Amino acid sequence: MKSFRILIVLFVLAIIHACSVDDLELTNPNELSEDTFFKNKEQLQSAVDAIYANLQTEALFTRVWYYMYDNLAHEVELNPQHEANKRVYYDYTFDQEDGYIFQYWDNCFRGINKANFVIQNEDKFENVDQSAINQAIGEAKFMRAFYYFILVNRFGDLPLYIEPTGEGQPRSPKSEVWDAIIADLTDASTKLKSKVNTDGGRPSVGSALALLGKAYLYNERWQEARDAFSSISGHALVDNYGDNFLEETEFNNESVWELNYTLAFGATTDWSGVGTGTSIHEYSFRGQDMGWNDWFNSYPSADLVAEYEENDPRFQANFYVNGDLFNNDSEVVALPLDREVAWRKYQLYYKQPNENQASGINCRIIRYADVLLMWAEAENELGNSSAAIDLLNQVRDRVGMPQYGSAEMNSAYPVSNQQEIFEAIVHERRVELAGEQVRIDDLLRWGLAANELAGTGFSSGKHELLPIPFQEINTNPNISQSDQNPGY
Repeated sequence: MKSFRILIVLFVLAIIHACSVDDLELTNPNELSEDTFFKNKEQLQSAVDAIYANLQTEALFTRVWYYMYDNLAHEVELNPQHEANKRVYYDYTFDQEDGYIFQYWDNCFRGINKANFVIQNEDKFENVDQSAINQAIGEAKFMRAFYYFILVNRFGDLPLYIEPTGEGQPRSPKSEVWDAIIADLTDASTKLKSKVNTDGGRPSVGSALALLGKAYLYNERWQEARDAFSSISGHALVDNYGDNFLEETEFNNESVWELNYTLAFGATTDWSGVGTGTSIHEYSFRGQDMGWNDWFNSYPSADLVAEYEENDPRFQANFYVNGDLFNNDSEVVALPLDREVAWRKYQLYYKQPNENQASGINCRIIRYADVLLMWAEAENELGNSSAAIDLLNQVRDRVGMPQYGSAEMNSAYPVSNQQEIFEAIVHERRVELAGEQVRIDDLLRWGLAANELAGTGFSSGKHELLPIPFQEINTNPNISQSDQNPGY
């Protein structure tokens, strides 16, 4: 069910943001009334579905997410028409008044607020069986954890909204935020269903375990990360790597969790649904933004392109070069601006001559290949070399590349010790996950950002984090300028 929430989430969002003058004297306007919700399964589900809407906003996955993450990591180079308000992430010239940074922050906390509404009213559910309650709480906790996950990696210490409160909270240490994320995902993994019994777009038990393992990995809790990853079942690598980024092969066995996009409900060009998550934006701008035959704002960096080994089929699956065929193999690629390479991943050119402003290709947030590579990292840190190499080779076997440990690979990427295996993991993650917005987090958690981003404007001790938005400092009485992240 590609867009499971469209018909009901607008109703919920309208209720959330509507109240009478009399109501203002009695209730928090950001909360739904217990008298109007949770009286049946449909109402409970509509409240759960509302949690997802904030992911589909301009500052998150619909648009700025891929600009911000790709630019920060310098996985791309910029064409002259690249907009200044996104170039700041490439140049590291953003500050606390950056509008998109505020929208990123704001949309995440709005999503957290919606998740809290469901979680904190669990005892008010009526006429709902326990299975539906478990699913609702599992989804809400997964989503709260995910919003906090993408916040803590960008901002560090955060206001922690877990218990009911009507006040702005001070920043809690990021260790406490991570504890809350892990607690939510641990509980969600006991409540959610298997992938085969989960509607596409909703998290499954595998989604919860994958994100839980990722949280442990980011905190260097290697054994717990390994245990989470090894507990995932019902997923496998698909035979064709490129199938992970096409419209026709969404929700395949490699997809651990993906965000729905569709044109089934129409698409406008009025840039609606970009601010607060109070309207629906069921499509992405990624195709037109990055498409070589359209706006072509960014293209793969020379450094990224050079990372690929000769004859790696992932190169062709990820990139277009001059002379390639497109539009059902009826036309020949001729890149503008004297460029030699452009993105193919997440583009619709395989079946049409141009992108539209709206693209219906889903965003794959967690793939099983990513899980295998994170699992390999945990095994390597635990000293389990053979297990780590085996996991790396599962990813390479899918694309028919020589295995690590073979004579052919030993000349370039030997794996005779822990450091060499780590370097193989760094390489494999880069070529497998190019353009999937994981590179900046990898560089930061590995301590490689200062070296890899030298000369880009990245300043060590400052740019590991984004600034706390000025709007938050100005409106939250428990956060002041003295609480700002270093350097801003």
